[in-house]
Amino acid sequence: MAQSPPGRNPDVSNKALITKSTPSINADKFKNQSADAALHKLADDYYAWRNENYPVRSSDAGLHTWDDRLTDYSPAKIAERAQRVRSLLDKVRAIKTDTWPKDARIDWILFRAQLENLDFENRILKFEQTNPQVYVRECTDAIFSLLKKEYDTPRKRALAATARLKQMPALLKQGLGNLQNPVKLYAQLAIQSARSIDPLLNKSLMALDVDLAPNEHDDLVKARDAALAALHGYADELEKRLPKMVDFAPMGEANYNYYLKYVLLLPLSAAEVEMIGRTELARYRALEALLPDPKLADPDPKRAAHIPPDQESFLKAYESREAEMISFLKEHNLVTLPDYLGPFQIRQLPEAFKPTSPGGFMNPPGVYDKDPTGFYFIPTYNPESKNFYIRAAIEDPRPILGHEGIPGHFLQLSIANHLSDEIRRQHEDTVFIEGWALYGEEMLMRTGLYPNNSPAQGQILRLSRYRAARIGVDVNLHTGRWSFEQAVKYFMDAGGLDHEAAEGEAAGAASEPTQKISYIIGKWQIMNLLGRYKDRQGENFRLGQFHDDLIKNGSLPVSVIEWILLDDPSAVQQAAK
Repeated sequence: MAQSPPGRNPDVSNKALITKSTPSINADKFKNQSADAALHKLADDYYAWRNENYPVRSSDAGLHTWDDRLTDYSPAKIAERAQRVRSLLDKVRAIKTDTWPKDARIDWILFRAQLENLDFENRILKFEQTNPQVYVRECTDAIFSLLKKEYDTPRKRALAATARLKQMPALLKQGLGNLQNPVKLYAQLAIQSARSIDPLLNKSLMALDVDLAPNEHDDLVKARDAALAALHGYADELEKRLPKMVDFAPMGEANYNYYLKYVLLLPLSAAEVEMIGRTELARYRALEALLPDPKLADPDPKRAAHIPPDQESFLKAYESREAEMISFLKEHNLVTLPDYLGPFQIRQLPEAFKPTSPGGFMNPPGVYDKDPTGFYFIPTYNPESKNFYIRAAIEDPRPILGHEGIPGHFLQLSIANHLSDEIRRQHEDTVFIEGWALYGEEMLMRTGLYPNNSPAQGQILRLSRYRAARIGVDVNLHTGRWSFEQAVKYFMDAGGLDHEAAEGEAAGAASEPTQKISYIIGKWQIMNLLGRYKDRQGENFRLGQFHDDLIKNGSLPVSVIEWILLDDPSAVQQAAK
């Protein structure tokens, strides 16, 4: 699972195009400038405004201009940001693009979808009012984004952390005031995260305390302790309010369909997405049953040749398998690995992130990062763990490593970060991102990396099976058909997960609407495109060339990539009309 995406320092000096006084866009302007240049000016100004207004997001993306700030969540600022996005979206929607060149029209569609995404969050989800996780995540990400890479000296990062820590009590107090319609499920997850943040602040953060002056050290400790007290107090207050909260607040089918269409540019309805999920679930459950030994689909560390004795050896063993996977890809010409790829490292998942990421998460190089390193954060090692992801990692880590690293997220997102078209470089279509990573799992199996009737082959089938189960959970939760308990049970019964993994998966689905459909739907779209691409290429078809052509375009919707590779705009026209 990838959680966000190198680049230039944005010019934030001119924000005229994204204020309430934004001049109208007229035909004369597009006669005097190329359509693409005018559109990109709008986009560049928007990205500059966004980066400054969401400083923690910017830090996570590798832009460290505002590392001493948190996002302003005052009601007035929330409303102001929403209005600016809505105003810009209205102007972009009004642009007539019928006569534009193909590439400019694609950029317009993508930029519109980016704005639709934020506008949807503001209009429909309203997480600042409903989701207590917003404020805990702001705090955890504010510190985590300063720790994960050595982009500056420990002292400067520690001083930035101190500044952010000082702002956390006021932020959390503001959050409690904003939460007018909190959802119980989100609150329970926020409580877990807030009560799990202590190791991040007491241990990980304090590793930066190496060159601080005595007064700076004291300032850091004081700010840290106050932030921890505020986070624990936030959790306690949420717990008191739980009885009065609604259990869950689905967005409804109409809104779900709107998001599929205008944000994800999917030519599918919620009902069609759910049907694909049921079809793929049935297929992968049956493929498990067709294994000579179906038990291979359920990871079992007892079958492993070696069980790591501790956390450090576990992480090293996990990371060491990457070299053989890279050799296989090169020997079979399955994908081109660019010279600028950095190292991919395996690290322990901070406990504060565990409630909604039980399998860990992948953190790629940020879109503004100068450091090309990527990470996969995996849960704390326990050789006796019942957690699916830990058991799988002990027995054979390659299927998940291929998903998170190379040829999966790390490779694809690193390439996306190097695009020259800024609108495309900034686009983060989760359906394509997760679809490519899941497609890569089975592609490696079918091209011979994993032997038949091996634990790795069984794991590949189980991974696709539970990703298919995710679709039913996501669609039915957010359209209002299922409760959270039904979602957990479905993950266990249909997806084959243990209770801990199933509960975490359901929590993740509830917290990030549509994210869980991304894997199977994206893979299904890529498989469909692969067949059409092969037929078009005929005798010239080469699988590795398809992979290169596919991922060189960045993290774009497959409907858009079909237009680029096959010159067929029908899918994107169906979605965007």
